[in-house]
Amino acid sequence: MAQAKTNNEDYLRMYRQMVRIRTFEDNANQLYLSAKMPGLTHMYSGEEAVAVGICEALTDDDRITSTHRGHGHCVAKGAEFREMFCELLGKQEGYCRGKGGSMHIADQAHGNLGANAIVGGSMGIATGSALRAKLQKQDDVTVCFFGDGATAQGLWYEVMNMAALWKLPVIYACENNGYSEYTKTDEIAAGSITARAEAFGIEAFKVDGQDVLAVNELTQKLVARCRKGEGPFFIELETYRYHGHHVGDINREYYRSKDEEKVWKENRDPIIRFRSWLVNEGIVSEEEIEAMNAEIEQDATKAVAYAEAAAYPDVSEVDMHVYAD
Repeated sequence: MAQAKTNNEDYLRMYRQMVRIRTFEDNANQLYLSAKMPGLTHMYSGEEAVAVGICEALTDDDRITSTHRGHGHCVAKGAEFREMFCELLGKQEGYCRGKGGSMHIADQAHGNLGANAIVGGSMGIATGSALRAKLQKQDDVTVCFFGDGATAQGLWYEVMNMAALWKLPVIYACENNGYSEYTKTDEIAAGSITARAEAFGIEAFKVDGQDVLAVNELTQKLVARCRKGEGPFFIELETYRYHGHHVGDINREYYRSKDEEKVWKENRDPIIRFRSWLVNEGIVSEEEIEAMNAEIEQDATKAVAYAEAAAYPDVSEVDMHVYAD
């Protein structure tokens, strides 16, 4: 972890946001297991330092695009528990009036252009957003989150080429959690992932995705450079998902060992690592951390209860937002 104590308030907010993501996912998993949530969802647990480290370097004017594993990005970019749980349960008070569900949450107020169920599907959207910023002479930056599996999509190479030619303010953030669904990344991605971006003349970086301060420090530098017209950039973030590919992927031993999962959870957990650093640096006490954790847990419990009791959309909404008025 970085040594400099520059802004304790920022550090505590980063810790809080990581715990909010983990707590949201724990509750979402329970909703699935208790058959209260329709459809599948994909847990972000274990990858919290990526979303938080990056999104804490952005403003509400900066945009992000997300993925099928998108809850972490939503929370990190400012989404509220209540509207998110409503969306997961198909309720009208959800971010997309209950029609998007887990994989299609968008939160325009905080610059979240939306999660996307298509692997790599938001790469064009993010690059288009950056082109819009350049054409309108705005200084906002767009971050495109995607997984290692999405680097096999041809769209990525097309948009990186355009972004490099036009010097667009976009940061491509590859969350490499070691697996593309049920297959090891090493078995599907030849060569170096960063070298793929470098082939287009794009500066590429690799960072420990379990170290929120390292992720945040790098992102702050790249965002500042993007605002000066020096983009695009590419980051490969080495991270790990604790759950399976989706909530129904429970018996994973045929493609991933329990020992491997144990090592990551016990030795490389981003929340435990950051908590230890905060306490060792004297920024916060163990008691204060426990109180914060309990408060977040209570917030989530209340939000789930609210969402369970909330109303479904009226049947008259079935064709709302399908066509332009």
